[in-house]
Amino acid sequence: MDIIQAVILGIVEGLTEFLPVSSTGHLIVVSEWLGIVQNEINTSFEIVIQLAAILAVVANYKDKFTLSKIDLWLKVTLAFIPIAAIGFLFSSQIKALFSVNVVATMFIVGGIAFLILEYFYQESNTSTKDVEEVTYKQAAVIGLAQVLAVIPGTSRAGSTIVGALLVGLNRKASAEFSFLLALPVMIAACSYELLKHYKEFSGSNLIVLGIGFITAFIVAYFVMKLFIRFLEKFTFVAFGIYRIIFGLLLLALPYISI
Repeated sequence: MDIIQAVILGIVEGLTEFLPVSSTGHLIVVSEWLGIVQNEINTSFEIVIQLAAILAVVANYKDKFTLSKIDLWLKVTLAFIPIAAIGFLFSSQIKALFSVNVVATMFIVGGIAFLILEYFYQESNTSTKDVEEVTYKQAAVIGLAQVLAVIPGTSRAGSTIVGALLVGLNRKASAEFSFLLALPVMIAACSYELLKHYKEFSGSNLIVLGIGFITAFIVAYFVMKLFIRFLEKFTFVAFGIYRIIFGLLLLALPYISI
């Protein structure tokens, strides 16, 4: 992987990590388009730069990282447990699912789910309008919904947001809980990859990783802010439509190129 490819993947990661469109799915697809071989080092790079995007959460929500917010983080931890258990027990099976066809299919399924949900969803009827008002029961259900994200293309943000909307959070609170829940998930995933492949991140590999990391952080920081502003005026319908179109395009590309 060269520096230009690292910058492109960093931009893609920063743009998609917190939107309900699957950052992993986009990274898989863009990597294939760029001709990047999905070997151990490149796959690890894609996972590790996700940590940069997660650090944008800390930068944007510094007020949540105090001892007075311990109750909120206990709920986040509760929501983290299901995907941590599934990821640990079935890591090899999950990696075997990584393909463009799986990503495309789950993009479409997720898009349809968002359109159906938004058709019935009423923001005025929500019971939880602030992320700190989330209950332990709501957190547990959101955690179970997040398990679907182990399937590439489903989107961790998408599955958690859908789960949050279904249990009574408004759009803004749903997005913010998804932001916070990303921290333990990605810290665990990135730590595992770094411990497993740290010897490979040296010399030129380390420089490429650093450039991708910084790029992902900067882009993610601003995307988070814009996403929250977007949700104050609009719904998730646009993301549902995008997912369906993108998924159909991915399925059609092999036939178009013939």
